[in-house]
Amino acid sequence: MLALPSETKVLIVGAGPSGLMMAAQLLRYGIQPLIIDGKQGPTNHSKALAVQARSLEIYRQMGIVEGALTDGKPAEGAEVNLQGKHTADLLLGKAGEGGTKYPYILMYPQNKNERLLLDFLTLKCCTVYWNTTLTEIKQLKNGAQAQLQNNGNNYQVNCEWIIGADGAHSVVRKQLGIAFVGDTYQHKFYLADIKLDKGFDDNLVHLFMAKRGFAGFFLMPENSSYRIVGNLPPDISEEEVQLSDVMPHLRSIVGSDLAITNVNWFTVYKLHHRMAEKFNDQRCFLIGDAAHIHSPVGGQGMNTGLQDAYNLAWKLAGVINGQLMPVVLNSYGAERIPVAKDLLNSTDKVFNIVISQSWLSNTLKQFVLPIALKFLWGKKQFRKRFFKRVSQIGINYRESNINLHLSAGTVIKAGDRMPYLPVYDEKKQQYTDIHTWCSKPGFTLITLGDVKEGYLFTLAKWITQNYPTDFNFFHMPRSEKNAIVFDTFEVRAGERRAIIVRPDMHIGYINDIIDIELMNNYLHQIAKFV
Repeated sequence: MLALPSETKVLIVGAGPSGLMMAAQLLRYGIQPLIIDGKQGPTNHSKALAVQARSLEIYRQMGIVEGALTDGKPAEGAEVNLQGKHTADLLLGKAGEGGTKYPYILMYPQNKNERLLLDFLTLKCCTVYWNTTLTEIKQLKNGAQAQLQNNGNNYQVNCEWIIGADGAHSVVRKQLGIAFVGDTYQHKFYLADIKLDKGFDDNLVHLFMAKRGFAGFFLMPENSSYRIVGNLPPDISEEEVQLSDVMPHLRSIVGSDLAITNVNWFTVYKLHHRMAEKFNDQRCFLIGDAAHIHSPVGGQGMNTGLQDAYNLAWKLAGVINGQLMPVVLNSYGAERIPVAKDLLNSTDKVFNIVISQSWLSNTLKQFVLPIALKFLWGKKQFRKRFFKRVSQIGINYRESNINLHLSAGTVIKAGDRMPYLPVYDEKKQQYTDIHTWCSKPGFTLITLGDVKEGYLFTLAKWITQNYPTDFNFFHMPRSEKNAIVFDTFEVRAGERRAIIVRPDMHIGYINDIIDIELMNNYLHQIAKFV
């Protein structure tokens, strides 16, 4: 093993998806973190499967999305079966069309996500110190001391900041004395990564619900390969249980025989729904499963952890690089805790409906659910709302105090994710999209409308003189080719907009006038620029 450094700006504890994303984002801003993990190396198990559209947008911004798309498999929706009979098809393609470049759920296992991020770290010469555990944290006025252990040897590392990305049993969270509030689901569950002799003839997730329980067949990238998740029958002991023991129960729920040719992984486990009472304490922060764990409904867990890191990293990097005031870090918990609470509540409700075997629940699932699903999925607006929620592109920070809305527009507001819109770049004379304009590290100023060339030069000069690094500027004059952008932001003829997009592609500022003094006040008073 390489010798551990005695000092670091940022210590990241945990090299799962959240910790690796945190490291990768810091590297984009020139900060070399120290990342450790108690495991011997990257996981070989598939674990989390679903990568949502919002995560793919982040990967695209990082320049690594093609690796995921090449090795993953898009799930085009879900087929719901009740008591062995087909009930409804919930297709995602049209539901997400126009809202994102990725209107589907990509089935791309956690171990592959980790490899993708590890490759990014390797290219930036950032090493993961495996087989290294945190044993103690001592917080100081301007940093922290971390006691680490590797192969029986003890090390002390002086840190400015510590990120706890070390999972549900987080040592960082326990060292900080932060409560992990919640409960454990009563039922026990099994997970099996299998290959069928003959797979389903589609690219759908197949969900089966019956009186005795449920089973979900989730696509995996390999042909005829699936992840099965189901409830363990109460008459089967979890000790030394094998897939063969649950096959009679599984067949009764599916309503047909299953020819499984290979079992790559089988495990039995309990599910929890818990959340840390706060996401930071002085110089330490919690992200991912260290901050919140919940049911696997909707494939939200890993994606939420990736977004935790994405939200925190640019703020922490700005503080370390002397560009942002430390108080901006308070917005991490203020923005992400409501997201985690909403996620826990919604997944808990849906999961309890799915796993409940009560008479009332079974009656509702048999007679009411089929009618409700067909009716609701027939509504275009419901499908769009559903996709926005599942894909996480609908998450907003409108209530955050680091955003400022000074526009009469009501559809898109400060705090919203920057919508995915096609753009005709007048300067390059080619089509692109507005997310590409926001792909570089840092803030992005986008002005819309007819603006005199002299004032555009003044804007560029103001940015160069006052924000020489990590601040990007684009102007879009009104044209037929870009009508969709003006319509989306409700910019009528003769009107203008000034939009400042945060590094995480959420809108920080919208104003109906393009005024340097007002933008400068926002950046210093609200966004906390130094």
